[in-house]
Amino acid sequence: MSLIDEAMEPCIIMDKVTRDDGYGGVVTEYTEGAPFSAAIAFDDSIMARIASAQGVTDLYTVTTRRNIVLRAQDVFKRVSDGKMLQVTSDGDDNATPASASLDMRVVSAKEFKSKKKG
Repeated sequence: MSLIDEAMEPCIIMDKVTRDDGYGGVVTEYTEGAPFSAAIAFDDSIMARIASAQGVTDLYTVTTRRNIVLRAQDVFKRVSDGKMLQVTSDGDDNATPASASLDMRVVSAKEFKSKKKG
């Protein structure tokens, strides 16, 4: 078992669903979809700290298995604390080759706050 395996924790893809709000508008909601495992690391580099101080959302690095392809704008939830993250890069862009013994794919993400009604 590798350190990446040990860092993996349960997550759930959040599926975006739209519905009529009854007043001529549309309401967007997120419902739980497929489960997967990911290692999620908070980016605490100096550049990230400076950006955070200037109001930029906290950034994360998300590592999954090659067979999990997260795409930009996908939203998922970490089961342990319910924190929701939105993917900011495309999973097709950063994966280990099929011949590699290390089985991983990496994306970046930011904290996601869904808009509340009202």
